[in-house]
Amino acid sequence: MSAFDDVLAANQLYRAQYDDRGLEGRAARGIAVVTCMDSRIEPLKMLGLSIGDAKIMRNAGGRVTDDVLRTLVLATHLLGVDRILVVEHTHCKMASATEAEVHAGILAGSGVDTRSMEFHLMDDQQATLARDVQKVRSSPYVPADTQVAGFLYDVTTGGLSEVC
Repeated sequence: MSAFDDVLAANQLYRAQYDDRGLEGRAARGIAVVTCMDSRIEPLKMLGLSIGDAKIMRNAGGRVTDDVLRTLVLATHLLGVDRILVVEHTHCKMASATEAEVHAGILAGSGVDTRSMEFHLMDDQQATLARDVQKVRSSPYVPADTQVAGFLYDVTTGGLSEVC
């Protein structure tokens, strides 16, 4: 018995109904979304998008890391992206603790020393969002005409507000 039996069974049902729509790997609506891995966020649904419309990048905190920026460069040059949404959210664990607290919590909970890692936590979520948006806008590798904005998603109401 595998720890993944439930998802493999669900995939069998998915495959039985799967419809290859002939979608290309390009973002049909020209959108890329950088957001948090928080399971309360449904990026396509919250933006009224469908499969194939957007490129979605998720990580802890929805941060624009070097890897996310690398992915955005590829998306803007090769995959039809001309609009980028950086979406933070309310009640985010990455905005409610310090690096030291997270490292200490992991060490206390599992005995693993993670101090050699950076978790990109946010002491001021809106200021961090503005910096991440600026990081994309000022990249010499992202086309200058790419529209980039920062948003805050409210996990309680489902509302999305443009911040920067």
